[in-house]
Amino acid sequence: MFTGIIEATGFINKIEQTQGDIRLTIQSSQLDFGDVKLGDSIACNGICLTVVDFGKDWYAVDVSRETLSKTAMHHWKIGDTVNLEKAMLPTTRFGGHIVSGHVDTTGQISLIKQDSRSMYIEISIPAEFAKYVATKGSVTVDGISLTTNLVTGNVISLNIIPHTAQVTNIAKHWHVGSTVNIEVDVLARYLERLLMGENALHEKQGGVTLEMLAENGFLR
Repeated sequence: MFTGIIEATGFINKIEQTQGDIRLTIQSSQLDFGDVKLGDSIACNGICLTVVDFGKDWYAVDVSRETLSKTAMHHWKIGDTVNLEKAMLPTTRFGGHIVSGHVDTTGQISLIKQDSRSMYIEISIPAEFAKYVATKGSVTVDGISLTTNLVTGNVISLNIIPHTAQVTNIAKHWHVGSTVNIEVDVLARYLERLLMGENALHEKQGGVTLEMLAENGFLR
């Protein structure tokens, strides 16, 4: 479990092909490795990955084909800056929102412009995921907990303050056309499942609909 508050940035130091999937080596002079051990979870651009090897200022992770297919990782290259967050502790200050590190989909940055001292950004996401994002709600983009200004169709708009841009990969790597990792609010996911009621047992496709809500007494 994570909070979406980025602890450090690092960079991709090595990408190795390993029988159909890959092993990544990530190096960081900012991340505190004092309590890192094998099997720990560290979110890398919002993707929860397991430490399989590490050193003084680096760690390695194995990445499955499933993760490669669902995230923006296949765009990564050696030298790219990535956002890092270690798994939260029970004593951690909860500064962001509940982030699982399980990326739902990817989005594409369609607009970036200055808005006073902040950056105004619009991101297009697949239409089927737009229902999980609410105006003034929380969304995780490349592992960063952000508040949406507005959701218009499948486009979410955000304002990024200078501090956030500087301590993450935003300033270096976000531009129009960039592909970013998106994790929607996990509470919205569970709420949809709950509202499906018995339909969930039959794996009925299409999620929550007006007809289904009416049938189960949520609408009059």
